[in-house]
Amino acid sequence: MKIEQNKVGMIDYSLTDAEGNVIDASNGQALAYLHGHSNLIPGLEKELEGKQVGDKFTANIAAADAYGETQPHLIQEGVPKSMFQGVDNLEVGMRFEAQSEQGVHSVEITKIDDETVTVDGNHPLAGKDLNFDIEVMGVRDATEEELEHGHAHGDGGHQH
Repeated sequence: MKIEQNKVGMIDYSLTDAEGNVIDASNGQALAYLHGHSNLIPGLEKELEGKQVGDKFTANIAAADAYGETQPHLIQEGVPKSMFQGVDNLEVGMRFEAQSEQGVHSVEITKIDDETVTVDGNHPLAGKDLNFDIEVMGVRDATEEELEHGHAHGDGGHQH
């Protein structure tokens, strides 16, 4: 059985950046995902199309097909420190939920000045090319419920 639309793929993976730093890994806990429902970044889903159990490969995904390029308009300078009520020690790297007209966004503090901070609303991996080492551990038909919900539930067993 091949990975294709509406199949659940189970993959072991290791994700590294361009410098070879490990960003994420499944560590033997296979990730189950519903193929064709945008549950993975577009470039990775494209690489997995047609693969089957036992396939091992490396996928190099350009930023545009991963988490997108860095969007300058999502970086905001001069945010008053008073906006972060109840936080005594603001530090670069802290993440907060910010409310805007478009809803709730996750932002990261990237710079701190005397009275203001700079926050970045881009995904932490935006603008980065990503490298995946992948092994396909399983492929199965999705259940009706998974198709309805648009994502895989649990690991769903290891049917091949």
